Amino acid sequence: MQQPEEPFQIWLERFFKQLRHECRLSPHTLSNYRRDLQRIREWCLAQGMSAWPDLKPHHVRSFIAARHRQGIAGNSLQRELSSLRTLFRYLQREQQADSCPAQGVRPPKSQRKLPVVMDADQLGRLLDQPGEGPLAARDLAMMEIFYSSGLRLSELVSLDLADMDLNDAVVTVTGKGDKTRRLPVGEKARQSLERWLAIRSGMAPPEEPALFISQRGKRISPRTVQQRLHKKAAEEGISTDLHPHMLRHTFASHLLESSGDLRAVQELLGHADISTTQIYTHLDFQHLAKVYDEAHPRARRKK
Repeated sequence: MQQPEEPFQIWLERFFKQLRHECRLSPHTLSNYRRDLQRIREWCLAQGMSAWPDLKPHHVRSFIAARHRQGIAGNSLQRELSSLRTLFRYLQREQQADSCPAQGVRPPKSQRKLPVVMDADQLGRLLDQPGEGPLAARDLAMMEIFYSSGLRLSELVSLDLADMDLNDAVVTVTGKGDKTRRLPVGEKARQSLERWLAIRSGMAPPEEPALFISQRGKRISPRTVQQRLHKKAAEEGISTDLHPHMLRHTFASHLLESSGDLRAVQELLGHADISTTQIYTHLDFQHLAKVYDEAHPRARRKK
């Protein structure tokens, strides 16, 4: 005899369907929602609850406290609370809940980690080693546009040929929330892309729209991009764990260091909230503090 569907899961699946079709969230974001909410669902079931309205504020605080004791960082707990609030907004809209139990619940604060960035000279040396063969040309073009335009990994792999305008040196990117933005493409990146496009024409079938393709002529996967960047760094003897987001961080840090224009960097990165961009001001201050410590006569310690 088939068991009736569990109310928790029924409403989760309806919620995920709404996120996928109405909000048009990326697969990565949907995966985060699913992982966070399934974890909370399992905890609720272990506490003897039978449906989402059974979850109360004191339950949410207990859940967060338990996760914190497991060593989960504050930013991860904040994301889980945000997922729960989004779910309950949906449940309230569907008249399945009267209030949100996560409203007003705050996670324990944790020290914010600063992103790791590469030195401009070190990155320049890496990009000045083009390598040999079609895949090396593709990899260089990917790294150049990561650093030139500050793309996310998901944005790079979803680029189509139609998104690139090398005559005007701009690229149209579809970011989070299906929002598009036009970004400048630097001269070095433009040259690398031209070389790659000349090679790509002989590798991809005519109907393939993707800008970056695999050896099989299909759109490149995020995992392949990560592996190729790691391989490139290893070949050039760079000990830093090179990954796509590091190039995005480096783009933002170098641009802010040179211009000081936080709003412009926010627009280029596609951040909805400037507080997300402000982390790069801390990196900029770290750079200034290092210069000060090394240069100021009264700052240096006596040997």
